[in-house]
Amino acid sequence: MALDGFKAAVYQGSLTEAISNVQDFYSHTLSIAVTGESGSWKSSPINAMRGLHAGDEGAAETGMLDVMSELMAYPDPVLPGVTLWDLPGVGVSYFPLDIYCERFNLSQFEFFIIVGSQRFRSDHARLVREIQRLGKRFYFVRSKANVDLDTSRRQRSSSDNGERILQQIREDCRRGLGAEGVGHPQVFVVSSWEPNHYDFPLLRQTLQMEVQSLKRYAFLRSLPAIALPIVKQKKAALKGQIWETALFSCLLTAVPVPGLSFLCTFFIFRKHPFRYYSSFVVDDRSLSALAQQVGKPIGELTAVMTSLGTTLMMALKLLSDSVGATVMVAEYSWKRLPVFGAMLPGGVALLTTFFVLQQCLASVADDTQRVLSKALEAEAETPS
Repeated sequence: MALDGFKAAVYQGSLTEAISNVQDFYSHTLSIAVTGESGSWKSSPINAMRGLHAGDEGAAETGMLDVMSELMAYPDPVLPGVTLWDLPGVGVSYFPLDIYCERFNLSQFEFFIIVGSQRFRSDHARLVREIQRLGKRFYFVRSKANVDLDTSRRQRSSSDNGERILQQIREDCRRGLGAEGVGHPQVFVVSSWEPNHYDFPLLRQTLQMEVQSLKRYAFLRSLPAIALPIVKQKKAALKGQIWETALFSCLLTAVPVPGLSFLCTFFIFRKHPFRYYSSFVVDDRSLSALAQQVGKPIGELTAVMTSLGTTLMMALKLLSDSVGATVMVAEYSWKRLPVFGAMLPGGVALLTTFFVLQQCLASVADDTQRVLSKALEAEAETPS
């Protein structure tokens, strides 16, 4: 389904159809941010993954001193639709991590490769926490494997097992990532000087194997932003009908039947929330079908909804308060100002109905956006 079809399905309230038929992720461009501590040679993996060496035309700048201050984009020549973004290093005095995330707007990237050249440290942990907060995924790349092996062999026996040392480095990274709540972290120990050794071939192979699922995950998570203006458009269309209902409520108060206006207004407040739920297709039946489609309990979808129960209670309280005040003022006004006393209940009914229905509509529209985001998130986590 093209994006136009997705938008049409959202506007028509067919969330299950919108989700089940989305296939445009194949043409989606995957933006991968390569970040990490300054001095970790994090730009070198970009060159190695693109089959280039430092100094080649189009290669990323490398060096012991990280002097980058802006983002640099490098299209991957092997993987179509993949762009590697070289970010300045974390931890330098002019880019502390607390301003780093905002300065480079990490939310714009869909996947991350974190590069570190030393033991897993606090800067790595804070970067991991921020990426997880954004709901994004990452690989952790431990660089300078050749340096670690050379150092270890000088300090120990020249016959020391290099694979055992590499495994110790991997386990150190996994322990650090596990402490941050990362389950089954993907860790690669590499040397940019030797792209055919250590875990570099595995890193390249893993990215090639997972690129389509990563594109799908990123694309599905981008859809709520695409759906937002559609939900707003539908909300605006329904909002235009509120004045008619409010005017009808106003006219009912002119009928001289005791309690009639209260009962009719109560009926309006009782009916319209369910009408909005049905219109946006977040009623019980639709939510049950959607939950079944994405393989999640319906409670996970309803948990993100804030309007359930609260809108009607707010309406009843406001209605009760407004009717009580209207009766008191009208009784006083009828004796002294008959015309004003006749108009007052209608005015109160009109404004009360308009205010409550407007709040109800806004709440249900917001819930629709949250439910769609939750459903797409669940769908993105489902293996393709």
